[in-house]
Parts: sequence; C-alpha cells; structure tokens
Amino acid sequence: MSRKRKIAIFTGNRAEYGLQFPIIKAINAHPDLEGFLFVGGAHLDEDFGATKSEIERDGFTIHAEVKMTMHHDTLAATAQAIGTGIVSLSESLDALRPDFFVVYADRFEGLAAVVAGTQMGIPTAHIEGGDITEGGALDDSVRHAMTKLAHLHFTTNEEAAERVRKLGEEPWRVHNVGFPALDLIAQGNYASPEELRERYGLDLNRPVVIFTQHSVTTEFEDAAAQVRPALAAMRRLAAEGVQVILTYPNNDAGGKAIIHELERVAALNLPNIQVHKSLGRRNYHGVLNLCGQAGRGVYAGNSSSGIKETAIFGCPVVNIGSRQQGRLRADNVVDTGYDEEAIHAACTRGIFDDAWRAHCAGVVNPYGSGNAGPRIADILATIDLGPALVQKKMTY
Repeated sequence: MSRKRKIAIFTGNRAEYGLQFPIIKAINAHPDLEGFLFVGGAHLDEDFGATKSEIERDGFTIHAEVKMTMHHDTLAATAQAIGTGIVSLSESLDALRPDFFVVYADRFEGLAAVVAGTQMGIPTAHIEGGDITEGGALDDSVRHAMTKLAHLHFTTNEEAAERVRKLGEEPWRVHNVGFPALDLIAQGNYASPEELRERYGLDLNRPVVIFTQHSVTTEFEDAAAQVRPALAAMRRLAAEGVQVILTYPNNDAGGKAIIHELERVAALNLPNIQVHKSLGRRNYHGVLNLCGQAGRGVYAGNSSSGIKETAIFGCPVVNIGSRQQGRLRADNVVDTGYDEEAIHAACTRGIFDDAWRAHCAGVVNPYGSGNAGPRIADILATIDLGPALVQKKMTY
C-alpha cells in the first residue's frame, strides 16, 4: 500500500483560516492524504485575538507555530515580518518535507509561505489566485506574485481562472473549484439565530449590523481617519435601535490604529453596540444569515467576506472605501466613501427597504455552490508529482 501524501497547510490570520477550514477538513478526511497545519501571523498575536485557540477548538492539530515578528504598525515592519516568516517557515518545511504546500490568497503572510516553499522546491498550491482588488491594499501585486511562484492554482471563479492562464500559467495547472467558505454555508454549518441570541444577547425581532473595516495598506496612515465616519454611522444606527456588532480588523499596517478607535467606542458602553476581536467562523456566518434571509440587517465595512460570503445569505452589503474595488461581486453590494451620512443612509436602506432586500435575496453568487474542499483534496491526491510539476513553463 502506498503511503499517504503529506500536505502542509499554512494559515496566517483568522479570516483566511475561516476560508481554509473546509479545505483542511477535506484533506484530513481524504484516505490518501495526511494534513499538517502550520499556524503563524495574527493567530499567535494577542492584539488580534490570538485565534490559534479557535483552530484548536475546531479539533485540528497544529504541527508547527510559525513566528512572524511584527513589532510596529508600519509597512517596514510588514516587510520585516515577511523576512522572519520565510526563515521560520523554511525551518518547519525542511523538517517535514511535505509532498505539497497549500497557501491561501493575497496577504503578506502567504507571500512569505510561497517564497519559502517554492525556493525549497516543494510543490506549492495557491488558492484564490487571479482575483482583482484595485483598492490600494497591495493585494493584487501580492496575489499575482504568489501565482507566478506557485505550481498549482485553485481559483474561486472562471474569470479568475482565465486571468491566471493569461498570466502565462499552463492550463493543466489551473483548476476552478469555487469559493471554499461556501462549502460550510451550503452544509448549514453556521450558528442558528437562537444560538446567536444566547451568545450575544441579540433580540431576534430587531435589525443587526455586522461591521468590519480593515486598513488600506497604501493609505495606512489614514486608517483611523477612514474608520471614524463609519463608527459615527454605527453609533447613530445603535441610537436608533439597531444592534451593532463591531469586529477587529486584520493585522495589516494601520490595523492597530483602527483597533484603538474600536476600543474608544467600546469604552463608552453604549446601548446596542458590542465589540469583539473575533466572532469565529461559525458565529460570523450565523450573523450574516441573521442579517439576510433569516432576519433583517446588513454587512458594513470593507472585508472581502462582504463581497464573497454575503450573497448566499441574501444579505445586503454596504462596502466602504476602495479596498474591494474591482472585485467580482453579486448585485447585493452598495459602495460608499468614508462619509458618515452616506454610510448611515446605505445601511438604513439595507435594513428597511423591503424592495432592496427582496432583490438582494434573489442575487446569484458568482463564486460557486459549495464543494471546493473535496475537489481540492482529490486533485492534491491524484496529480502527478513528477518533475513537470515544479519545472514551470511560460505559455506567452
């Protein structure tokens, strides 16, 4: 009997882990694969919720903790974190020598992982390549660089798959599998309204806003100024009886400035406002469901989850600022600038305009229907591991 293929999987922050959960689960369940989880970045940082504990609560074994030292909230510190991440990851990968290394998306932690894996000649699979976000977050540059380094590509939509092929990647390397987070949603694996009522004290007869705003990396000095109008709009909604859940941003440069503004709001102990470092995947999706067809509410902020994970719930979205500019989306999204009045008006429409809510409930999600994890696991188990996999050719 042949041995199981060893699959190393890297996760560097809570949002990315939530998207990877179905993939990790499918790899662990596959009879021909053995998963090894490498955990680093914000998962190990108390300032961002130390979400390593969430991974452990999910029952996954952490094979290696990856130190990515980030002492300051600056772009220079981000570059230094990439360097320390490469060093730490190379040591863990050298000890394991996996058959594949799986890395997600477009963040600096993932870039460190792809550099380490590919420079060591380890076949590296990249998930969510080919997307576009033109909003100044450096995501496109990082994501496309990861694509050109990686050996195998799992895209979330056909437009992205075609873009990866046009980057010169051989077609046999590119697999459009859909958006992994939809696997769990399609299975109904999210918190029920009753669980959310008990856990967060929500009144299920009143509307809810879930809010997450990240910094725009190329404008990180403006992060605090950019989030203040949105938080003012959230305070107005709370004063009008809307239940507002504020969550922490990612650990990008500028993230700590946003956290400071969130902590200022939390210190006021205002009625109808609660602040959380992280809801966890299951609760977060449950709140999106409550804001959509199971209740009445909106998502507000600038996370990619507002673009990719809301349509399946029929949840209206108020997308703030430029961070998600250019990203493929369903027609449940309204864009605003960093303007209190515009944000308040868009949220009010999303909550109370029945015609708009009915429209949002009927949109088509362009990111698939929810079977990405098993498809990725099957390809990792069967693709030829011969020299052609790591000897890349440019097709243009």
